[in-house]
Amino acid sequence: MDRRLLEILVCPLCKGPLLLRKREQELVCLGDRLGFPIRDGIPVMLEDEARQLSQEETETLREARN
Repeated sequence: MDRRLLEILVCPLCKGPLLLRKREQELVCLGDRLGFPIRDGIPVMLEDEARQLSQEETETLREARN
């Protein structure tokens, strides 16, 4: 994913920053605990398409980020 695109994309719900998970092909909003899929290189920024992250997964991502 283009770094410039990642810098301007925000969560469509809370407008917070997103974390790129390359292996999982998703953009994650830790605030809303949502993972937005990336399909064919295109982020799908729709709430209906996002998956809910577990509390444990969210904590793991927060710890890895710091």
